[in-house]
Amino acid sequence: MFGRGRTGDEAPEVEERQERDGAKNRPTPKRRDQEAARKRPLVVTDRKEAKRQDRLKRREQLARTRRALETGDEAHLPPRDKGPVRRFIRDYVDARRNIAELLLPVMLVVLALSLVRNQLVFSISVLLTWTSVFVVAVDTFLMWRGLKRKAVEKFGADALGRGSGYYAVLRAFQMRRQRMPRAQVERGQYPT
Repeated sequence: MFGRGRTGDEAPEVEERQERDGAKNRPTPKRRDQEAARKRPLVVTDRKEAKRQDRLKRREQLARTRRALETGDEAHLPPRDKGPVRRFIRDYVDARRNIAELLLPVMLVVLALSLVRNQLVFSISVLLTWTSVFVVAVDTFLMWRGLKRKAVEKFGADALGRGSGYYAVLRAFQMRRQRMPRAQVERGQYPT
């Protein structure tokens, strides 16, 4: 009626598809097809494969945590070492010369002396043991007192949670080279 009329001798034109670069050139998949392709069983049928995948994930996580302990990367540290307060405690203990670090070598010397079958040497080893334990206890107490005072000044009284004292003391007892996370500050470089 309103359009041009066709004559019988003209054939209808077939539309040619031109493929463009960068276009997907296919129809959009239906939602139900996509969901069906993503479905996986809740219980894996191949147990060996599931164990292997789990083992790989765990190994990757442990490697990431190990790297974080060596570099001090805060994002991947274990929960016990995360946070600015724990970082402050680590830096304070690492900056200080702790007598507690020397306790293990002293105890090895005491052990060697206790094997000698001489009463005088044995008495010296016992005296050395108790003297070193007393000196380490006093030094550790003074270290915690100074650390607590500075941490409360910086973070407030509520910031030091339970276990902060044990965390500092256990770190002080480890030899500097064996501490994890590794020491990030030099001796005498106290945190501000």
